[in-house]
Amino acid sequence: MIDLNTWNLSIPEGSPAITIETPRLAQGFKDEYFHSDTGTLFFWAPVTGTKTANAIYPRSELRETYSDGTLRNWLYPAADNILRAAVTVNQVPSSGKIVIGQIHAKDSTSPMVKLEYQYKTYSSTGNIVAKVRMRPDDESGQVITIATGVKLDRSFTYMIHLSPKGALGISAAGYNWRTTIDPSWKVKPLYFKAGVYVQDNTGYTTEGGKVTFSLLEINHNI
Repeated sequence: MIDLNTWNLSIPEGSPAITIETPRLAQGFKDEYFHSDTGTLFFWAPVTGTKTANAIYPRSELRETYSDGTLRNWLYPAADNILRAAVTVNQVPSSGKIVIGQIHAKDSTSPMVKLEYQYKTYSSTGNIVAKVRMRPDDESGQVITIATGVKLDRSFTYMIHLSPKGALGISAAGYNWRTTIDPSWKVKPLYFKAGVYVQDNTGYTTEGGKVTFSLLEINHNI
């Protein structure tokens, strides 16, 4: 079973979108947007779903917490920070784009890292793309294609690793990419997110992002 004791969950209903707090989530919360009773984590976010504050797209997404439900934010020099997952993308919206993992920045609308699955209709496969802001004041950031040829309904693994010295490593579907982020990130509290954040907000209620995780774990190794 995947440990849900260090996450809360945003689901795309309510206005703004509802957060399921950690204790309730860990006790086996399930609805049409999320369930964990099969030993895997199932996420569904329709393009018509409601959004979190300041967001333009809907999501069914976990956010890092402590076991009592308090939001967890960390400074990267304090530990070796790893988010590891095994994911199957089951459905994408008409844009083809969903975010499946993030390093987000506290009190910011812009994450440091977004890991995105981008489906291409012409090839019937997807690319795994990382969008990385090297500095907190970076408006656009770098866009790096990590892996190509990833099919729907096919499991792949990813890892986002940020070392105490600022070395950022992203691996997905057997490919690796590395860089070093700017030290100005040192004082910015960060946190991991994972799930399905749909990069689309128009279409039918049956359109959206559907993802299954068979592995999901966080490590902060001091």
